[in-house]
Amino acid sequence: MTAIANIFAIFQKELQGYFASPFAYIVAAIFWFLSGFFWIGILIETLQEVAFIEQQGIPGAIDVPYIFILRYFGILGLLALFIFPLLSMGLYVEERKRSTLELLATSPLTNWSVAVGKLLAVTAFTLFTIAPILLYEAIAFASADPPMPPAVPLSALLGIVLLATSILSLGMFISSLCDNTVLSGLLTFALMLLLWIVDLVADRVASPFREILTHLSLLKHYNNFVQGIIDSSSIVLFASYIFLGIFLTAQSIETFRFSRR
Repeated sequence: MTAIANIFAIFQKELQGYFASPFAYIVAAIFWFLSGFFWIGILIETLQEVAFIEQQGIPGAIDVPYIFILRYFGILGLLALFIFPLLSMGLYVEERKRSTLELLATSPLTNWSVAVGKLLAVTAFTLFTIAPILLYEAIAFASADPPMPPAVPLSALLGIVLLATSILSLGMFISSLCDNTVLSGLLTFALMLLLWIVDLVADRVASPFREILTHLSLLKHYNNFVQGIIDSSSIVLFASYIFLGIFLTAQSIETFRFSRR
């Protein structure tokens, strides 16, 4: 119970810091603007394509909401890769700047408790950032005929949450290695770019490397959720990335703790 109390204390402190940070709101505003811009653009483009198909008299039913979700959440996945790391790059860098990392390293709090508390806080703020997408979906699918089954958009939302948490966990580890916010941000972006390249390379290499890269690709497993496919391998993959980020962060701080003894 002590560990849970420590995690909650770290979570509460960090979350209050996010809601008091102008930079965090700027990041949220960027995401809201871009997600809204692409929402409108993709919706208009999809409806225009459907209208053209109907004018041409091409037979066959068109599942407009499903097509729209595939396109829109595909863009959101890329936005998540390059916007949400901005929230994690200062998790430990700021502790170094305020000279409080030494206090954390020498305190009775375990490295795991601190890392989990920080990750939960930044994830909670990210959920606040993602929340308007629910409103977008409610507006767009309210008039869908036939009605859109809720399972697919909810699966896509679960996918973006798991993707964001994985990204934030890895970004937290990079932050624990740096004493400069800009350097932390650049290294985090480099890692996200690498993860994006892995996804692109997976489509262009032969077996067995294709299967290996596909299994490691965050975006491939995220796309499963977008398509409404929730399988155990995708959940395990996301959980593994999240655990890896926490584990590496704890080891990084343990190394820092050892150097201060």
